[in-house]
Amino acid sequence: MSAVLTPADRARVDARLAATDELLDVAYPGDSGERQPVHTVYVPADRFTPDLAARWGAQALAAVDEAGGMERLAAHVGIADALVAPIAARVRAKLEAEPIEDLRLDFEDGYGDRGPAEDADALQAASLVAAAVAEGSAPPFIGIRFKCFEKPTRERGLRTLDLFLGGLVEAGGLPDGLVLTLPKVTTVAQVEAMAEIAGVLERAHGLPEGRIRFEVQVETPQLVLGADGRSPLAQLPTAAPGRITGLHYGTYDYSASLGISARYQSMEHPAADLAKEMMQLAVAGTGIRLSDGSTNILPIGERTAEAWVLHARLVRRSLERGFYQGWDLHPHQLPTRFLATYAFYRSGYFDAAERLHAYRERIEGAVMDEPATARALAWFVLRGVQCGAIGADEVLADIGIDEAGLAALAHPRLAAG
Repeated sequence: MSAVLTPADRARVDARLAATDELLDVAYPGDSGERQPVHTVYVPADRFTPDLAARWGAQALAAVDEAGGMERLAAHVGIADALVAPIAARVRAKLEAEPIEDLRLDFEDGYGDRGPAEDADALQAASLVAAAVAEGSAPPFIGIRFKCFEKPTRERGLRTLDLFLGGLVEAGGLPDGLVLTLPKVTTVAQVEAMAEIAGVLERAHGLPEGRIRFEVQVETPQLVLGADGRSPLAQLPTAAPGRITGLHYGTYDYSASLGISARYQSMEHPAADLAKEMMQLAVAGTGIRLSDGSTNILPIGERTAEAWVLHARLVRRSLERGFYQGWDLHPHQLPTRFLATYAFYRSGYFDAAERLHAYRERIEGAVMDEPATARALAWFVLRGVQCGAIGADEVLADIGIDEAGLAALAHPRLAAG
């Protein structure tokens, strides 16, 4: 039987679906495959010094040693016995070499209103960040959170952003790991305004189009459900194509906005889970990353042991729900951030490695993985390698693939491109 569809028929289908094709290309390009930090640390902007990351790492290790050592802490927070020793060694090495993966100098809630004095702090922040990057002491990702675009703080936020970026350019250029955070977003228009300003700054400083990108903080109910009954979250990828790097959940602002009393404000409150599920749906396939929020129960004083258990459990909970990044507020949260994260990847690695090896070699087994599942398995292993939980040498030995090959398996569209 011969085919009956004519070139004209196929052309009409192409014409009908042209807008769909463009939408998929622009708004849903998939993940970039680049490293995503496992956490973001926030510090008041005027307290940053180039040695801050090293100081936080030293404080974290001192707290662990005072509590009896890394292995004891790992056991205390519920790490499986078989994982304790190898994870403890890796986490200690991590805290010595790279204790902070992503650092945000905060000009918003953690800084307050200081009027014109903020100009000097913005310029000083740019100078110190540039110095830290140049000497190699800066975390891989670093930037600022400026004040939000609501009317009372809009001018101040824009001016600080302008001065900070200008200072970086004058000091030698924008660092590769630059991250900017737009807080307290309530409408799509505020994100569109930020994208417009990014373009203005790029042209003024002779930067390539699209060089300035930013995170959006999800900490107002209006961004989750708008006045028209739709979710503005779902409109963000097309409102600022290619500009938004991540959506970060704000635990306490969001909870307070819903009238939840302080005692029950938490990353695991049902209202928080609903907002984060909406975030996941809104950016699935867009390449926009997700970050969970923070817990303000800090491991200091009499609550140290309790707070470490809580923090490790919440980190693991976020990872299990597809949020591979979160916020840390204190040096003593770093050990449990990495212990829980490394345990998550190590506990799933051997099964993932076996399945990926079988998939690549077309070996039949109890599980027959589809290409989509193989991509997810590869992405899981790649994340573990990028954060230090899994060694690239292990992957090569167990799966027969190097890190570049693993990335290509996880992101075949990028490899093809």
